[in-house]
Amino acid sequence: MLNYSKVDVSLEKMQAVFDQLREVKEVFAGRGWFPATSGNLSLRVEGENGDTLVAVTASGKDKAIHTPEDFLVVDLEGKPTLPTHLKPSAETLVHTALYRKWSDCRAVFHVHTVANNLVSDRCFEAGGVTFARHELIKALGVWDEGASITVPIVENDADIRRLAHAVEKAAGARVPGVLIRNHGIYVWGDSAFSAKRHLEAFEFLFAYQVQQWMLEHRR
Repeated sequence: MLNYSKVDVSLEKMQAVFDQLREVKEVFAGRGWFPATSGNLSLRVEGENGDTLVAVTASGKDKAIHTPEDFLVVDLEGKPTLPTHLKPSAETLVHTALYRKWSDCRAVFHVHTVANNLVSDRCFEAGGVTFARHELIKALGVWDEGASITVPIVENDADIRRLAHAVEKAAGARVPGVLIRNHGIYVWGDSAFSAKRHLEAFEFLFAYQVQQWMLEHRR
């Protein structure tokens, strides 16, 4: 067993988690969702004694390329659990805030796209963007007939602790995502699969909204 900050985790378990992150990273990079090394991914890891660790992408890495140093492990304070020259993603504290808030949260993904930036800026004053009667809303776990959801939007902040607090405060149980103005979106789920599904649904809705605005402008 390897000892990560007094939490016993097998090498095989950590490798399996890193492999999951690598697969997700490859898919999202292929879609152009990590421009200029932006964005970050993480997965919750339970230690043998019940403590929680977080496997997270390292800072400043080209996510279109796989290397042996793409990920590291931190505690819920965002601190690396072993001596390393790698730095966790600058926004790791946003991830750990969501893991603390939701005990069933197993994955947190953050990407930057043109669509989510445009929507976050245009709808910021309203406090959120609302979508109704879209089939893709079901992918978020909302199955009501004629369902409507509102994705909250918070202001960007260079102070990551303040940003983490704002995202944590805005995060609600019904809608698994929070937009940051002109920055990107954070999504979460009870597995890597569900978080990926949520992100894909949100990005479809944002792209739809932007194209709808364009069509309305041309009329």
